[in-house]
Amino acid sequence: MKQILQSFKTGETSLVEVPAPIASSRKVLIETTYSLVSLGTERMLVEFGKSNLLSKARQQPDKVKMVLDKIRTEGLLPSIETVFKKLEEPLPLGYCNVGKVIAVGSGIDEFSVGDRVASNGQHAEYVNIPQNLITKIPDNVTDQEATFTVIGSIGLQGIRLCNPTYGETIVVIGLGLIGLLTSQMLQANGCRVIGVDIDADKCIMARELGIITIDPSSGIDPIKSVFEYSDGIGADGVIITASSKSDRIISQAAQMSRKRGRIILVGVVGLNINRAEFFEKELTFQVSCSYGPGRYDERYEQVGTDYPLPFVRWTEKRNFETVLQAISRGQIKVKKLISDVVPLEKYMDIYGNIEASKSIASILEYSIKPDASSRQKKIYLDPREFSGSNAILGIIGAGNFTKMTLLPSLSSCNADIKYIASSGGVTGTSLAKKYAISISTTDYHEILNDTKIDAVIITTRHNSHASFVIASLEAGKHVFVEKPLALSEEELLKIITAYSSKASREKGLTITVGYNRRFSPHIRAIRKRLGSSPGLVNIVATMNAGFIPANVWVHDIKVGGGRIIGEACHYIDLCVFLTGSLVSSVCLNALGSSPDEGTDNASLLLQFVNGSSATINYFSNGAKSYSKERIEVFSSEQVFVIDNFRITQAYGVRDFKKLKTKIDKGHTAQFTQYAQIVKSGGSPLIPISELFNVTRASFAALKSLKEKRWVHVNHSFTDRSVST
Repeated sequence: MKQILQSFKTGETSLVEVPAPIASSRKVLIETTYSLVSLGTERMLVEFGKSNLLSKARQQPDKVKMVLDKIRTEGLLPSIETVFKKLEEPLPLGYCNVGKVIAVGSGIDEFSVGDRVASNGQHAEYVNIPQNLITKIPDNVTDQEATFTVIGSIGLQGIRLCNPTYGETIVVIGLGLIGLLTSQMLQANGCRVIGVDIDADKCIMARELGIITIDPSSGIDPIKSVFEYSDGIGADGVIITASSKSDRIISQAAQMSRKRGRIILVGVVGLNINRAEFFEKELTFQVSCSYGPGRYDERYEQVGTDYPLPFVRWTEKRNFETVLQAISRGQIKVKKLISDVVPLEKYMDIYGNIEASKSIASILEYSIKPDASSRQKKIYLDPREFSGSNAILGIIGAGNFTKMTLLPSLSSCNADIKYIASSGGVTGTSLAKKYAISISTTDYHEILNDTKIDAVIITTRHNSHASFVIASLEAGKHVFVEKPLALSEEELLKIITAYSSKASREKGLTITVGYNRRFSPHIRAIRKRLGSSPGLVNIVATMNAGFIPANVWVHDIKVGGGRIIGEACHYIDLCVFLTGSLVSSVCLNALGSSPDEGTDNASLLLQFVNGSSATINYFSNGAKSYSKERIEVFSSEQVFVIDNFRITQAYGVRDFKKLKTKIDKGHTAQFTQYAQIVKSGGSPLIPISELFNVTRASFAALKSLKEKRWVHVNHSFTDRSVST
């Protein structure tokens, strides 16, 4: 299918071929008929992309601070490399999509094939959208009119925050598309509306809609005019829909407001607020968040959990529905706002000079395909033959880890990658082009069904790991899965069953978990000095992991497993490797009065079968300028200290020179060895008993925290009883 993408690095807008998405759980697959170009937002993105690196930095000072912190802890070159990789990400444009439902994922009863719907889908021939971001279109509303649904909801949310009452005077600053829609909705609400804009053509259009207008560029004083139009009272509310770097707009909004007036920011303007202007009138100022309640809440948008109507009357989806009903009743007139309708293939008629465009609303038109030929789930980027002489890999997942770590490591060891699968197709295709991967697909079954694929690498979200591992084993593939292996004992038992099956044993299938730290040259140097039988070892390992907001999926036990199961398992494995022994029991203590307060500030005590012990400190409340990882190993009057996998020093160890490298956490060595094992056979990279033991130890840690006691961890994967 065809989709419009924009480069953050160059600002170039292009129409590219990517594999079409498939209808996944709680999502709806839509064939697009029209999509509206949000000229304000998309112009801003294009301008940002075309700006030089210094200009980009000036526009994002918070990101610059993050980069500087990264440089202090990880060095200049790795930090710069990360920045450029981020800029290489293709950005899908568009969020005002209309089309016809052609498939419905599991768990959805509201929509049926053939429904006409509006959504926040992108400029693409097919989009796969969660149910709470879709609404049905009334019969008397055309598809072109319905493209205004989502952008109209942005203005509507600003109105809801302003909370106008019948007869109030509301000023709308900025008469672009959102401003004109907002003004019409305010009129329907019984308000006197005054529009302010320096574009004379937009003022003319607003007056045709019955809106009082003020054009400051003609010499009219907007503040004085507002007081004249409001009988000397001033504006009851001001809604700013303009886009400008100037602080003048927020100052004018304050000056034209009445005492205790309300100011709502929907657009983007300078925010150096004059305290006196707000203090003297006791003004209320609020920034509006996009479509309404539910926006950026993953449980609402992706999982489909609705907010109860008696408590949250207007969610983003109910705002969508309201806008469509207003169009249906003729309260919002959108036809006269349409500047042009352009076929998708001629997209450059809109984007070619978008910075200077005077259009109000430009609409892209999509040709309806008579068959499913345009809905291919895979595209060929490098149609070469795969002989089978090398380890042929398929990757499921195209997120940050795949982009920043996995593919650079595999590239350095000349791995033979045939497939990459991503849910949307965009990131997978971009990475396939960069790393000469033959096929990009949105259907992972293509990988499992290909008999030439030797091994599957899984880098998706944690809650999908177990199911992908099992499916890959059942398809006769070796499996490499990023940590964690599973999120529950039930999932682990299913993996054990698949791994222990007759078919898996006959093919000699292996499971490898991405515990890369044990392959770092720093860890290998210490392990070599400890010898084949390390004896009793004490370890203190500290991860200055960094803060992650509570609403991020990593913290969700059902999705990410929390930071102990999802991340600290790395260090449990590392301790198993350094001690040469399995974990026998664990005890976890965390900040806060209850386990529900989180496990990202915790200390985990480990006892091992051979008598060794370890303490893993996993903290998120430390300074970013401090080393992210520090490991201390004590054994036989020797001490080894690793600082951030850059420097290793030894004390009491003869002939051990300080080891200094760029940050090397073992990824490249891990994948080089893995590709060789898949190609030539041999023992698994990590013994399966250790993988299962580490997984169970992470489960036992949470049980320990909950029950406030030491918890025993079973050692053998053939023993299906849980930690007790």
